[in-house]
Amino acid sequence: MDWGMKNRMAQLFAEDGHCMFLPIDHGYFQGPTRKLEKPGETVAPLMPYADALFVTRGVLRAAIDPAKSLPVILRVSGGTSVIGADLANEEITTSIEEVIRLNAQAVGVSVFVGTDYERQSLMNLAKMVNACEDYGIPVMAVTAVGKELEKRDARYLALASRIAAELGARVVKTYWCEDFEKVAGGCPVPVIMAGGPKVEDRGVLSFVHDGMSRGAKGINLGRNIWQHEFPLAMIKALRAIVHGKAGVDAAWEIFEAEKAHSKVKSSPKKSRKRAS
Repeated sequence: MDWGMKNRMAQLFAEDGHCMFLPIDHGYFQGPTRKLEKPGETVAPLMPYADALFVTRGVLRAAIDPAKSLPVILRVSGGTSVIGADLANEEITTSIEEVIRLNAQAVGVSVFVGTDYERQSLMNLAKMVNACEDYGIPVMAVTAVGKELEKRDARYLALASRIAAELGARVVKTYWCEDFEKVAGGCPVPVIMAGGPKVEDRGVLSFVHDGMSRGAKGINLGRNIWQHEFPLAMIKALRAIVHGKAGVDAAWEIFEAEKAHSKVKSSPKKSRKRAS
C-alpha cells in the first residue's frame, strides 16, 4: 500500500482502526427521503461525531460546505430508482477525473451478488478499482441486496463480501446478521456494518455492539441516526460503542442523557405572568 492510499485510509479510520461513516446517498434511488430533504441542514449537527460522509457528487456540491466537510466517500454507482424494475441494474455514474476533482478520500460501489445483474455490478467494482488504484484512492464495496431482505444471512453476506475483497475493494460495507464473525472472518479487508431499515433504539445499539465484538471495524448508518427523533443522542451513543468500546448499557445511558438534554433545550419557555 503506497503513501497516498495509506493516507486516505487513515482519514477514514481512526487510530483505533474503527470508523463511523454517515451515509446521505439515499436520494440517488429514493429521491427526497424523509428528513433528508435538505441534507446539508440534516447532517450539519451530526458531522462532529462522524468520521466520513458517504454522499453523491450532486449533494456534495449543492449541500456540503467545502470549508467544513468531513472526508468524503463518493457514491459512484447508480442509474436505477426505487420505482424501477430492478435496483441491481446499476452502472458507474462518475469518472475517476470527477473523483479527483472533488477531492474524495474514497468511492463506494454497490454489488448485487446472486441477482440477474451480478456480473455487471461486479465488473463495475473491478473497473472502479482499476481506475482508483492508479491514484491511491480506496474503493468501498457495498454488498447491496435491493428489495430482497431475506438474503441478509451469514452465508450470503460472507460470499458477497469475500468476492468484493477478491476484486480489490479496500473496504466492504455489508449488513449485520447472526453469526457475523463468519462474514468478518472470511473477508481480508475491513468490514463495516450498514444500518438497513430502522429498528428500535436499543436494538440499534445491540446489533452494532454485537457486530463490533464479532469483527466489524465500524458502521455506515444513516436512517437510524438522522431519521431519529433525537439524532444527536443516537450518534453519540453509537460513537461510544464504535470508538469508546462502550457496552450496550453504557451506550444506552449516553443516549438517554442526551435525549433528556435535547428535550430540555427544545421545550418552550414558560412566560411569567405580570403581577397585578
